[in-house]
Amino acid sequence: MRKYILIILTSLFALQVSAQNGLQKGADAPTFSAKDNNGKTVDLKAILKSHKAVVLFFYRGQWCPYCNKYIQKLQDSLEYLTGKGAYVIGVTPETSENINKTVEKTSASFSIIQDKGYKIMKDYDVNYTVDADLYSKLKGYGADLEKNNGNTDHILPVPATYVIGKNGKLIFVHFDKNYTKRTSVSELLTAIQGS
Repeated sequence: MRKYILIILTSLFALQVSAQNGLQKGADAPTFSAKDNNGKTVDLKAILKSHKAVVLFFYRGQWCPYCNKYIQKLQDSLEYLTGKGAYVIGVTPETSENINKTVEKTSASFSIIQDKGYKIMKDYDVNYTVDADLYSKLKGYGADLEKNNGNTDHILPVPATYVIGKNGKLIFVHFDKNYTKRTSVSELLTAIQGS
């Protein structure tokens, strides 16, 4: 039964984000500067001056088991990623309280940014609005977007991952409208090594 519910939700999600395409490999990465979950200013330009690459990923929230699993994989492989010169940044629409829940669940020690006005999500073309039907279904499964995001506009990101090279270009893109599919750490490491 749970498998069928997952298939239905996946189909609804794919229909909702049909207009989103994400940025393509080779494009200039939109720059940003924001405070992370530890109050530290995360400035993409500054980070690229001191790191070989940035792994930038978008996640839906602490309520999403696929997001938590992916964040845990990134955390488990953080030494490998940073050892190759990468800086990891997560972006979510969730409130700082819910980012703290993500950290508790995954032990994430890298920067996580609350994208309050969705500027970063919009710049990377990963934002979409959840319709009333899917919102109700998610709420029925315990994912109250209004409570989690602290607003009533029901915006989520496609859970995309980008690797940004030192030159500010996207050297790797994983953009899949199916929220159950995420890139592997080995693909990220390969992209970083090739930059």
